[in-house]
Amino acid sequence: MNQAIRTTCAYCGVGCGISATPTGPRSVTIKGDEAHPANGGRLCSKGTHLGETVGLEGRLLHPMIGNKRASWDKSLDLVAKKFRETVDRYGPDSVAFYVSGQLLTEDYYVANKLMKGFIGTSNIDTNSRLCMSSAVAGHNRAFGEDIVPASYDDLDEADLIVLVGSNTAWCHPIVYQRIQAARAARGTKLVVIDPRRTETCEGADLHLAVKPGTDVALMNGLLAWCDAEGITDPAFVADHVNAPEGFWEHIRTGHDLWTTAKTCDIAPALLEQFYKLFAATPRTVTMFSQGINQSIRGTDQVNAILNVHLATGRIGKPGAAPFSITGQPNAMGGREVGGLASTLAAHMDFAPENVERVGRFWAAPAMATKPGLKAVDLFRQINEGRVKALWVMATNPAVSLPDAGSVREALEAVPFLVVSDIIADTDTSVHADVRLPAAGWGEKDGTVTNSDRTVSRQRPFLALPGEAKPDWWIVKEVARRMGWRNAFAYDRPADIWREHARLTAYQNDGARLLNLRAQATIGNDAYEAMEPFRWGGERPFADGRFSTPDGKARLVLTKQMELQEPLKAWPMTLNTGRYRDQWHTMTRTGLSPKLARHREEPLVDIHPQDARDLGIADGDLARVQTAQGNSIFRASLSEGQRRGEIFTPIHWTDQISNGGRTGLLPRPLVDPHSGQPGFKSTPAAIEKVATEWKGFLILRGEQPAKVPCLWATRVTVPGGALYEVAGNGDPARLEACLPKGDRVEAVDLARGTRRIAIIREGKLAGVLFVTRTGLLPSRDWLIGQLEAEEVGVSVLAARGPGNQPDKGATICVCFDIGLNQIVAAIRDQSLVDVPAIGKAIGAGTNCGSCRPALANILAQIPQETLHAAE
Repeated sequence: MNQAIRTTCAYCGVGCGISATPTGPRSVTIKGDEAHPANGGRLCSKGTHLGETVGLEGRLLHPMIGNKRASWDKSLDLVAKKFRETVDRYGPDSVAFYVSGQLLTEDYYVANKLMKGFIGTSNIDTNSRLCMSSAVAGHNRAFGEDIVPASYDDLDEADLIVLVGSNTAWCHPIVYQRIQAARAARGTKLVVIDPRRTETCEGADLHLAVKPGTDVALMNGLLAWCDAEGITDPAFVADHVNAPEGFWEHIRTGHDLWTTAKTCDIAPALLEQFYKLFAATPRTVTMFSQGINQSIRGTDQVNAILNVHLATGRIGKPGAAPFSITGQPNAMGGREVGGLASTLAAHMDFAPENVERVGRFWAAPAMATKPGLKAVDLFRQINEGRVKALWVMATNPAVSLPDAGSVREALEAVPFLVVSDIIADTDTSVHADVRLPAAGWGEKDGTVTNSDRTVSRQRPFLALPGEAKPDWWIVKEVARRMGWRNAFAYDRPADIWREHARLTAYQNDGARLLNLRAQATIGNDAYEAMEPFRWGGERPFADGRFSTPDGKARLVLTKQMELQEPLKAWPMTLNTGRYRDQWHTMTRTGLSPKLARHREEPLVDIHPQDARDLGIADGDLARVQTAQGNSIFRASLSEGQRRGEIFTPIHWTDQISNGGRTGLLPRPLVDPHSGQPGFKSTPAAIEKVATEWKGFLILRGEQPAKVPCLWATRVTVPGGALYEVAGNGDPARLEACLPKGDRVEAVDLARGTRRIAIIREGKLAGVLFVTRTGLLPSRDWLIGQLEAEEVGVSVLAARGPGNQPDKGATICVCFDIGLNQIVAAIRDQSLVDVPAIGKAIGAGTNCGSCRPALANILAQIPQETLHAAE
């Protein structure tokens, strides 16, 4: 029997522990690790279905120079030669690395050391710049160090939890479960501050649908209220906090309840309810995420939150802390080793004494002395011809960066581009001169740090496929070929970990809380057996001492930026974000048939009144346009949207769709302190896109098809792929996508409907259904036929004998339970609450992220019952 391997989840910053039991060369059974402090055995839908993503579909398995397979030696020699030549000719700032929170801490450390200590430039930035760099800047300004002064245990002890700019139920479901457990156990109150009414808001005690970009006003108003009501902690502030000149005068002027309510566009009574609840509840945890960080004033928004906690003394105490929750599995580990262009290493900045200290530790020949180019500036300078060689590791900037059209131009223009990734063809790698096959999740060996500073081991349980290599190995081999053999003489991840730990402790003397001295001499066996541990203590700042020269925290004067009225050409405000069951650019989650079913297409959410005014109906195609570009989405009418605002998901790429490209739309404007782009409030316009026909295409097998029509999006299904299609002109050209085989066909001229099935050796190889005016059948039964042993011509009816019921839109991905099944169970079994639904059919009993949706279905059941009866 194969042994279970304890490792860590590949997705968000919750850092859940996983127990992985290999069942074959490329198969595994996934369970939550009950002993891990982050999740206690629970997993979200993405983590639950990780086993569906470890196959070799689309994997890059061999080094490639251009489109030709090459040896590792030849490829590494070429990379080293090109980087060396570029540095010699144009200087060290002519080269850059763009890396990823998907890297392990050991990978990050080697890349940062090579760039900042040996090549001599700080031009190494990470896609974590896009999700949490404003939190980093805010922490540094307030605390003197990038410290998250909280742990998940604080959620169990809080009496009030405030979620700001976080759809936690979807993006951090295990955290959401823990919040709900606290509410059930101790009556913890929940306030959600978000312009959208997301599923996180369902059942919350209060939802404040603030106007986007008004979080500084909201938090300054809260602090002004606390000050007026005597809720601040003058003794704590006097002993442990410094305030800049004019700080309290600023807070006490223009931040009254009515002015703040007007700025935030919310009812004064709701705002007062929140302020009173906060003032009355000392044990408060304020959790914030992308809605705060992804703003051109993100750092000020972070500091406005930190100001409230510092001024009220709600920090360093059980159940009382500000808590930044990160989006990637190792965003924190990257921050610790200097993966951001704005930091050096081990939580040190570029002060001369730090540069000298790190240079001495590394015996570095060419220490970088100043911050490098942050992500948006980096690609701008590539376009301007200043950066001549770029290495992209484990990320897809052609999709994820704002103004992605100009990013693609940069990738095409840079004289030498290296991409190390697990996927052969991404929107970024198609531009690469050299592609290097990297280890994927399940093959990686090292450590990660989650959002509450817990370090966990990432252990491999699958063999490296083909010629894939770990990222740390690839980087150190290039470094050695560039002439630095001794400095990069690592044989295993434990070697790198020990060096990283020594650097955090080197001449630290208590100046920084990041101090891994106890890990600096850890043996190889102890490294292999490492249990999760949290650095910085269980409760940082409990002693009131901060990582500043005088040991005091700093209040930061923050001002609400003036918000522009909508422009005539761009009357809408675009917000962007994640879907529940997808991850980043779907190179991993897109392989899972079950994860695809919750949201099969990229939707643009729009308020029903706005849609009516624009002539857009639910399910129509709609073009979203900004000054940077445009893309087409399927319209979804949602009362949860504020009027004048729309929302689109970040995940879709050219590899899986010819629409839904959100990255093309946001402005390349960034926060002046952190360099983090403002993805949450882009001026936009939206209009209906008329099509003459619609349909779907289902194909057996893994090979993707290029579908020639206006709208085509692909999702993985068991045994193949489903394409939703729509367009104008003659849909007959789609028939070229069908495989060869026996063809059966049905035509309805009155409705302009055509149904075609291809059967090969008795099995379904593909179907194409299109219609101009008629209805399309459910896809579920046809998808099931891809794995059937034999099908016949009746496949054109799109249903089997007995008229099997349609399960409806997937609500519970963990157990593949649809809306119609849930409604039927509620109706037939008289179910009255979410636990009863779970007991009856299982929905909501695993990851819990669908529980808000179940609650909403219960609330709507009379209407749904009537609809079902019709």
